Amino acid sequence: MKTSLDCMPCVVRQALETARQVSADPAVHEQIIREVLDWVSRIDLEQSPPHMAQQIHRRLREITGNNDPYRPAKEHQNRMALSLVPELRAKIEASPDPLVVAVRLAIAGNVIDMGVNGKISTEQLQASIHRAMTDPFVGDHQGVRQAMTAARRILFLADNAGEIVLDRLLVEALGPDRVTVAVRGAPIINDATLFDAQAAGLVDITAVMDNGSDAPGTLLDDCSDAFKQRFFDSDLIIAKGQGNFETLSDAPYPIIFLFQAKCPVIAEHAQVPLGSHVWTWFQPATFSQKA
Repeated sequence: MKTSLDCMPCVVRQALETARQVSADPAVHEQIIREVLDWVSRIDLEQSPPHMAQQIHRRLREITGNNDPYRPAKEHQNRMALSLVPELRAKIEASPDPLVVAVRLAIAGNVIDMGVNGKISTEQLQASIHRAMTDPFVGDHQGVRQAMTAARRILFLADNAGEIVLDRLLVEALGPDRVTVAVRGAPIINDATLFDAQAAGLVDITAVMDNGSDAPGTLLDDCSDAFKQRFFDSDLIIAKGQGNFETLSDAPYPIIFLFQAKCPVIAEHAQVPLGSHVWTWFQPATFSQKA
């Protein structure tokens, strides 16, 4: 997916939010925004939005001297989601269709996205869960459900902190023995890293690896050889969130996408209504050939 002109104001907003998190000095805020505005004016629109965000956030970390400016927010998001786990696990266990409920809860967790909304409250997460439990899915959810059931080696691409706690419930429903969870290789926005996988308890139930990249998506050329080998050896890939969709939606691999369409640019690219709960793939023929 290419970068749209509509992505540029979003990047500037993210930069300002980051600047205000790490410094109270207006002069630092101005320096960061001026640099970002200059850089955005020269961006290659053929690249995906996560590639653009990767480059800008690298520079933000250099300017601020803070390698993980979103760490406090991520820790809060993990605690917030963990507080809901007993109730949500009970909901799954009581359901006649646990897998579908687990998918709904995982998609609900995708509301925790600081690339879109700088602050998410417990009330907003609970509202997202309520919507996800009742709203219809967009996509070939029956086909991808069959694929989830049949696959022997699943690579699960996590998205954000907090959200990864709800992803654990889906991994449990899928069967942890056949799942490997991949997180980002270094801090970027509030995307999940190994630290967050540990906080979510995923390392206690399934294999977890990082992808070797600090992009807020999955840029395969930027990922480690170990990750790419696992990616290509998998029977099925489940990609959470908009960033993974932005970087992999055009890739010719058996990828199931789970996300909320929170951005008009992404909704248009996916050809779904804004706000949709997406559970589908975009290359079903590829999976049929590989399965």
